Amino acid sequence: MSTREVCLLIGHGGEVLWCDASGSPNQLPDSRARWEAIWRLRDVIEEVAHSHPDGPLGFSAEDESTMAALTSALGKPLRFSVVAPEGMVARLRGRDVLVAAEPWWAEALRSASGIRHTPSGLA
Repeated sequence: MSTREVCLLIGHGGEVLWCDASGSPNQLPDSRARWEAIWRLRDVIEEVAHSHPDGPLGFSAEDESTMAALTSALGKPLRFSVVAPEGMVARLRGRDVLVAAEPWWAEALRSASGIRHTPSGLA
């Protein structure tokens, strides 16, 4: 399986509310269906997560502008996260933190993205 970026909309208790994928490991182009899902689910979305199959373990400039647009449009703070081969990072109250205890859906997101989990610091 080739790798591709995948996006999840997450609700209370880690419930996966919606999912879509790109055909590329390096970008997740804007999607009308995704924006409509975000708007339709705006009252229950708590987190927007996506994969970076080829890295980095962090947010891109495009991620930054998308996060700002979502926060502004929804009028509420969301948790944003990126799942990469070597781990997971989340934006919490304006700070990026490594997630040590990953939620159940992180490995499912890696699998859907074609990523093999290779935690940093391990051979």
